[in-house]
Amino acid sequence: MRVDQQLHIPFRKNVLVAALAIVCSAASQAAEISPAQAKALKAQLSEQAKRMETLRKQLAEADAKLAKMQKQLGVESAATPVAVAAAPVKSQEAQPSQPEHGMAKVAQAAPAQKSGAAQESTPVGAAPEQRVQQVAQIFEQPGVLTPAGHFSFETGMQYSYSSSNRVSLVGYTIIPAITIGLIDVREVRRNTFTANVTGRWGVTNRMELEAKVPYVYRSDDQLTRPLNLGAGRDELFNSTGQGIGDVEATARYQFNDTTVDKPVYIGSLRFKSRTGKDPFEVLTDTTQAPELITNRVETELPTGSGFYTLQPGLTVLYPTDPAVFFGGLNYQYNMKRSGVTMNTTQGEVNLGEVDPGDVIGFNFGMGLALNERSSFSLGYDGASMGKTKINGQDAINTSRIQLGTLLLGYSQRLTNATSLGLTVGVGVTRDTPDVTLGLRLPVSF
Repeated sequence: MRVDQQLHIPFRKNVLVAALAIVCSAASQAAEISPAQAKALKAQLSEQAKRMETLRKQLAEADAKLAKMQKQLGVESAATPVAVAAAPVKSQEAQPSQPEHGMAKVAQAAPAQKSGAAQESTPVGAAPEQRVQQVAQIFEQPGVLTPAGHFSFETGMQYSYSSSNRVSLVGYTIIPAITIGLIDVREVRRNTFTANVTGRWGVTNRMELEAKVPYVYRSDDQLTRPLNLGAGRDELFNSTGQGIGDVEATARYQFNDTTVDKPVYIGSLRFKSRTGKDPFEVLTDTTQAPELITNRVETELPTGSGFYTLQPGLTVLYPTDPAVFFGGLNYQYNMKRSGVTMNTTQGEVNLGEVDPGDVIGFNFGMGLALNERSSFSLGYDGASMGKTKINGQDAINTSRIQLGTLLLGYSQRLTNATSLGLTVGVGVTRDTPDVTLGLRLPVSF
């Protein structure tokens, strides 16, 4: 039994019994009375009215004491229906307005519904709690913009592994079973580790600026054997590279207000520099079969792409409780370079004008909140890379490359300002890394 029931029921029962006794006594005496008796009865009724007024005051004092005890114990009262009905409205008016920013505001606009035992355990008169739906980040661009005047600092690590087998034939065929020339069989294993430091600042509730500084470590193992040169065993060649990668800067803007069951559009503009060591700077070994492009081995691996990049993009978020659907489209414009020279073991080779080709990218996925602190995301990230051109002509053996990665993400909110995200990517095309692991730790200020 609740505290208000324990205090109110016995006291109110005594008051009702006393009042009922007074009414019954007056009714029985009013059956047959004389003038003298009527006067006496009138005086008696006046006395009973005074007693009723005294009992009413005592009842009010008891209610005040009960309210004070409930306030100390934190128990909601079921005996004040007017205050109960007004409590949710008052609490909503007193709640401060939240900044409209990306998926955090979307989730607040669509609070999770409770059913069954969860509804029964909610105290009467308490405003429903609005759950902030955290969606695990699986793509490079985040889905939540930083509120105005706030700063977000994120440290992240990413590891990728890829392997490939290649067979190169240089020569001619007399008959289908005989090849005259060089047959080169090569297996390549690549490991890339990238540590990122990212800072985001909310300019307004709809606009944020981001800066990203990566540090890259790469390691390649190439196992090769030229079959037609009389080699008796495989040769292993290892090369590494480490250093600062290409620094990036990004601006994002939310075009419309955040509403329930309405899509939210976020535009972005990303600029990538060429601060990392590019592929033309590192030393390339061309002593064996220089005419064979697959035999050109980099003795040191680059940490940057070597080209400036400008990438506009559009992200769409569609909240529908309890999930959030999202997708994006972007175009990566790689600026061509002139007067490019390659550093080789046989001296510098003048390549002239190099245009790496542009990239069309897209992604889509779904985020689902498991509870108030955990969320799960599933998505696909794809890209189509154009052909590389040298002096206006397609480079040798170049072709359009298709990239595709299936991504799984999990996010755990540690505190109100800190969360931990884990991403696993599986390559679904030949040119995509076999596996990608990512770890993010953003902290908001």
